[in-house]
Amino acid sequence: MLVLLVLSGLIISICMGLRQSLGLFMRPMTLELGISAATFGFSIALQNIVWGLSQPFVGAAADRYGPRPVLMITALVYAAGLLLMGFAKAVPGGLEVAGFLAGIGTAGTGFGVLIGTVSRATPPEKRSQTIGIVAAAGSLGTMVLAPIGQGLINGLGWKAAIVAFAAIAASMALISLPIREQPLAEGNSSAVNQNLGEAVRDAMGHRGYVFMTLAFFACGFQLVFITTHLPSYLALCGVAPGVGASALALIGLFNTVGTYLFGLLGARYSQKHLLALIYLLRTLFIVAFLLVPVSAASTLVFAAAMGFLWLGVAPLVSGIIGRVFGLVHFNTLYGIVFLSHQVGSFFGAWMGGVVYDRMGNYNAAWGALIVIGLAAFTLQWLMDERPPTERRRAGAARALLQT
Repeated sequence: MLVLLVLSGLIISICMGLRQSLGLFMRPMTLELGISAATFGFSIALQNIVWGLSQPFVGAAADRYGPRPVLMITALVYAAGLLLMGFAKAVPGGLEVAGFLAGIGTAGTGFGVLIGTVSRATPPEKRSQTIGIVAAAGSLGTMVLAPIGQGLINGLGWKAAIVAFAAIAASMALISLPIREQPLAEGNSSAVNQNLGEAVRDAMGHRGYVFMTLAFFACGFQLVFITTHLPSYLALCGVAPGVGASALALIGLFNTVGTYLFGLLGARYSQKHLLALIYLLRTLFIVAFLLVPVSAASTLVFAAAMGFLWLGVAPLVSGIIGRVFGLVHFNTLYGIVFLSHQVGSFFGAWMGGVVYDRMGNYNAAWGALIVIGLAAFTLQWLMDERPPTERRRAGAARALLQT
């Protein structure tokens, strides 16, 4: 179990660190290749929507064949996508193809597959804390890879930096070799006889699952906008380029603390209310960041606050899905919820580039982040988190009382 936790945390750390550092390439690539911010933003947006669209299918493959082959194949696909970014000008549609490949790679090496594997091997009473530990370890990647990426860009150029990132992505295939499917821990055997179609129908007919899925849109919308466009926004405000990389690294550092803490809190308090609180606090910190003059100090404080709230959603969402629907089809059901997150990611990355190209600033984009964040808080707070069988019994009881 310890080996699984360490390897899972390392793979997620590399995957998320690479993904969250891609915004550093926006300025040098747009200047050298002559592409617009919207074009670069679209490639990141495409990566995120492909990640979301492929996550249920990648998750279903991991449910059926085990995590190791899925991890190895998608790690190599991820590396190919990043490598192609360095040669995007020579390949027709190269930047878009790169985003497509990186999206599939992230679906396999990110949270969806590994959280399901860890959850199955963990007793229910320890699941939230354990997922919190894995997700917290995974957040360290940004803290390490963002400064490395900026250093490589400054010293060797962005092309050498993206080749190095591709090599790091390929290393996840080797790290995946010792990973195998874990047997279900005691207490994790709910819904064993339910087939995939029944599980999906139960989930899509569950109002709470739908509310949580819709709220997760805001998570992707806010976070990917920040990782993609914060460096450019800071440059527009006259802040030194190195501050953007430092901010991304700080997000990774505080993410470690916040994710672990929310994993612990999720074992003791209402997971749906903790999720709602994360959405609300993120939105309030965005408002505060916009109300004060933008400086290196205010940016780093904002990054620390957002980092603390960054991946705390992972143990909470996975905990709710496992508790409400069981773990047999966990990867698939998590993938459906995550699709909403990635639709939000698509629009967050793309919208930021479009707004900047048309208006010359990000004001309208920040406003959209605030409105959507408040909507997510409301949906998540009102979520019904009763299991489908309990909801059906309650509905039958109400119908009996009315007759």
